[in-house]
Amino acid sequence: MKILIDESLPRQLKHFLGAHEADTVQEAGWAGVKNGELLAKAKGEYFVFLTADRKLWYQQNMRGRKLALVIFPTNKLSVIRALQVKLELVLSTLGESEIVELSLPDREE
Repeated sequence: MKILIDESLPRQLKHFLGAHEADTVQEAGWAGVKNGELLAKAKGEYFVFLTADRKLWYQQNMRGRKLALVIFPTNKLSVIRALQVKLELVLSTLGESEIVELSLPDREE
């Protein structure tokens, strides 16, 4: 599965994606590109876009875009690490054009 990681997320996320082929927006040469244009560029080249921009899915018209969207609750690396197993599960079942919002991990008592 080919994944694009938004500028709003730490680049280290790429190391948590295992066997998936992933690029950061910067590696794709799209740093600074606005969301609408970025989603248009990613369509057809990537299957899923990972972001921490929780407003993206309703600010941009996602209808007709064959690009799944996974939204993290924060861009904090410690939270992203804690969500690694949940992310792997989501990626293994993610459908084309599906939008999934990850929630903060449960606090351990």
